[in-house]
Amino acid sequence: MINAMMIDKKDNVIVAIEKIESGDRIKCKYGDEIFEFDAVNDIQIYHKIALKNIKKGEAIVKYGEHIGLAKEDIKKGQHVHVHNVEDHRENL
Repeated sequence: MINAMMIDKKDNVIVAIEKIESGDRIKCKYGDEIFEFDAVNDIQIYHKIALKNIKKGEAIVKYGEHIGLAKEDIKKGQHVHVHNVEDHRENL
């Protein structure tokens, strides 16, 4: 069953569409691609999940846009929120 959604192909985070507990299987579909991996920790509904390993300082991408920078290394399947993302304004 699908329990997360990907908004844009460029995203490195996906969004939980139901509560996910540590160790649960995350399943997300984008087009014809299906991504499956285990949750590293509990994730509240509508919160972000790392789709891949993200290095400290790397941009967090949601909606195809940079929404912040990783404060620390974030593992694939880990909850992504204010505790491990810092605000970052870009000059456009």
